[in-house]
Amino acid sequence: MRRKIEKILRAAMAAPSAVNQQPWEFYVVTDKAVLEKLAAASPYAAMTAKAPAAIVLCSRTENILVPELVDVDMAIATEDILLEIEALGLGGVMLGIAPFADRMEKVAEALSLPETLKPFTIVPFGYPAKKNPQPDRFDEQRVHYVK
Repeated sequence: MRRKIEKILRAAMAAPSAVNQQPWEFYVVTDKAVLEKLAAASPYAAMTAKAPAAIVLCSRTENILVPELVDVDMAIATEDILLEIEALGLGGVMLGIAPFADRMEKVAEALSLPETLKPFTIVPFGYPAKKNPQPDRFDEQRVHYVK
């Protein structure tokens, strides 16, 4: 699993970011007690307690060149993580933590984060018990061609 985790993190760190500021730090959690604390951080995070691992994405608050785009950068890195998880035959889900202060506090406490890091998302992952097919969400009404 360690090699797969490294591949997932490499994919995340390959994400584009505004002026290449790379505002991210990644916490890889495999400790069951900490996974349970993370599961309690959000009403939607129960599956985290059962996952073998989770990656918590945190954004730095220091040495950031374009703070207005940090959340965009973090979302792109999160998506790259999810794509790599799928490519490796694993299953994962993105759990929004920021901008909810109560969730951010619980995650920061569970990981003993320094003040300079802000929790953004939790991505619990592992081998899925079953594959849930992705529904086709294509909606032609939302596509506009400009000629």
